[in-house]
Amino acid sequence: MVFAGFCLFVVASVLLTGLTAHSDGLSAEDEAFCRGGLELSYPDLDIKACMVIPQEVREKISKDWGPPKVQLATAEKGSGLRAGDIKGTVLSAYSRPTPPIQTGFHRYQFLLYEQPTDQVLSLSEQEKSSLGNWDPQMFVQKFGLEGPVTSLQFLTQNHRD
Repeated sequence: MVFAGFCLFVVASVLLTGLTAHSDGLSAEDEAFCRGGLELSYPDLDIKACMVIPQEVREKISKDWGPPKVQLATAEKGSGLRAGDIKGTVLSAYSRPTPPIQTGFHRYQFLLYEQPTDQVLSLSEQEKSSLGNWDPQMFVQKFGLEGPVTSLQFLTQNHRD
């Protein structure tokens, strides 16, 4: 099957349960989530593996920095995805991670899916009217996307906690 592009999902979820943490603060489940070489670059922070955002940059990631540069080192040579210059149709704009105060750590997940050449992706009217509140897994099922090809996540909490 020939693939024309990729579909990148950014998903936020609250870490509600007490997970057994490794020395870097991540559970085995969180460590296993990251695979496939996806990389994010913020102005003062590069994320190449699942991680907990350091306290000293939590305010910047929530208030100052815009969307990260997204790269995939294993993407086709010369592609925008490999260079971190992704172009395409934006279905829902990037929103900074802004976990509410005293709600603990939240997961921010980046999942990359291959998009078949004959597939046009779009949000339903209901999804458009509730941006940030629609179910990415239902979207993946609706369009028959396989994967994700690669995934990456970070955990952060409100910078005042």
